[in-house]
Amino acid sequence: MDHFARLGVPAALDLEPALLDKAYFALQRRWHPDRFVGKPPEERARASAEAAALNDAYRTLKDPLARAVYLAHLNGVDLPGDGKTIDDPDLLMEAMESREALHEASTIEAVDALARQVRGQKEEALAGLRSLFLRDDKPALRKALLRLRYLDKFAEEAMGRRANLAKGNLNREGAKG
Repeated sequence: MDHFARLGVPAALDLEPALLDKAYFALQRRWHPDRFVGKPPEERARASAEAAALNDAYRTLKDPLARAVYLAHLNGVDLPGDGKTIDDPDLLMEAMESREALHEASTIEAVDALARQVRGQKEEALAGLRSLFLRDDKPALRKALLRLRYLDKFAEEAMGRRANLAKGNLNREGAKG
């Protein structure tokens, strides 16, 4: 059973968060393992498996990028797993240039500016997915999702870089005081 069917929501790129929450919490109450404590082992095992599957489905569908990747997979678009080489030279060049800029960013403000830029690119790319799904343009969808994964990872790296710079600033302030 796919995640959309498991939660009883439409298989769509755009899901209303309140609808997703309502469906998840209703099913989670039904299958929560604590409700099966006094039941036979088979029922407890099923409840545990259902609860785990619900949690996985909810976690995937709650995140817009994870939902898009999952929906693309259901539509026959395969993406390389984490750690696999990206076969798009334009994306590789973009990634290298962005990472270099992040590495060279020496202030929190500079990192924040890069992060804002990437957030804007990510929002724009997510909005463009709708038309790619409607056209069933699998190659373009694959390329867009690979780029979105990269942008998502870059945003995480920017948060890490920001934290390191902030920590360095605190250490320098502490040394002065």
